[in-house]
Amino acid sequence: MSLWVLVPISLPIFTLPGIWIIYAMALHNQHVCPVNNWVYNSTCEKSLDLQRGSDLCCTLDNIPLISKCGGVPPESCWFSLLCSAASFIVIVIGLLRYAQLIHKHTNSVLNIEGLFAGWLCAAGLMIVGNFQVDHAKVLHYVGAGLAFPASLLFVCVQTLLSYRASETHRDVQIAHLRLILTAMAFTTLTLSGVFFIQESFVLQHAAAILEWIFAIIVLVFYSSFSLEFGSISSETLAAMMTKQDGATEEGRKLEKV
Repeated sequence: MSLWVLVPISLPIFTLPGIWIIYAMALHNQHVCPVNNWVYNSTCEKSLDLQRGSDLCCTLDNIPLISKCGGVPPESCWFSLLCSAASFIVIVIGLLRYAQLIHKHTNSVLNIEGLFAGWLCAAGLMIVGNFQVDHAKVLHYVGAGLAFPASLLFVCVQTLLSYRASETHRDVQIAHLRLILTAMAFTTLTLSGVFFIQESFVLQHAAAILEWIFAIIVLVFYSSFSLEFGSISSETLAAMMTKQDGATEEGRKLEKV
């Protein structure tokens, strides 16, 4: 079995505990309210971090969105590091998946779209992590506008490719699993987006919870590639390089013509 199988597994192994630790830090420092809090106020006499006691006054600025948990120091430092590391792993997974499908002789425009969707997700994740919402709101929302839709596009494209490239009963089962995860991701992201723009405090809090669920679903989806990356070898990477060399040579011939 190839050691490349560890790459998809490493993404949720490091990211999920990391983001929950950041949430715990934000909760301890009273930068966000707990996820089980559904009561919000328009204003409070004191900001959340200055309040004492168990009966906290929360506003919409304290909703535990993922980006809010990593919005201010010291959580923002770890959030930036986590997003940067995760974006690098996403790039590697996207490239390995692209090479694997080329090696299976199932390369297509859809495969290229899957590669770019993964890389767009990585770029958005990098921007989200390094431009916190409380200090660079426009850039942060640009990053979120890349990361979330690109993540959904990636899981949709990869699910289609899983069915196209399936050769065994096990491949079909993996494709079915990804289809279920894709349906769940589509539902949670759509509902999160709809709830987020509502004025209701309860719906906005629900949007935050759905955002967390969407992130977990996508991470589980990425980890599913570990079921296939065990077959990746030097021949897989060579097939990708051969494809690139062939495309370059074809381009040179067209230039001469």
